[in-house]
Amino acid sequence: MADYTNLPADLPIPVDDGAAKHLPGKALPHMALQDTDGTAIELDGLGRGRTVIYLYPMTGRPGVDLPDGWDAIPGARGCTPESCAFRDHYRDLLAAGADGVFGLSGQGADYQREAVERLQLPFRMLSDPALALAKALELPTFDAGGTTLYKRLTLIVRDGVIEYVFYPIFPPDRHAEQVLTWLRANPV
Repeated sequence: MADYTNLPADLPIPVDDGAAKHLPGKALPHMALQDTDGTAIELDGLGRGRTVIYLYPMTGRPGVDLPDGWDAIPGARGCTPESCAFRDHYRDLLAAGADGVFGLSGQGADYQREAVERLQLPFRMLSDPALALAKALELPTFDAGGTTLYKRLTLIVRDGVIEYVFYPIFPPDRHAEQVLTWLRANPV
């Protein structure tokens, strides 16, 4: 059985292809995504303040194989360690000025709910199986195993507008620390 909590040492590093450079300054679209509690979250209604939304391809699930060649796709592997790092830094992120933290992928709400429970995440995950946000904001995606998935990126949203974008992200298991450092260096 694969260990999704640890990253192989030889993962390929993603390069900045410019696919996220248009995002700062864009307002989040009017759309609702289901969270792991079954609530529809209005993205343009997140409220005042800062929200961290980290997008990722897919979390691994014990007993379920990842797509063939997953570890060879730059930026694909590491969703579980990334989510665990956001879990471990959650209170620090809030103390540094984030009003909320969400994970987001194209996986369904039931799949997300299992990950929240298994990984004991203190925040909700958003499900976007239709990749509606990717279409609305022209977010970068890739194909693996016959499925289109989000490329890993993080949006810092302030008062409904994308303030900052982390892209590409590597290594994913240390990304929450990068977000925390940025929040501390850029107080509201």
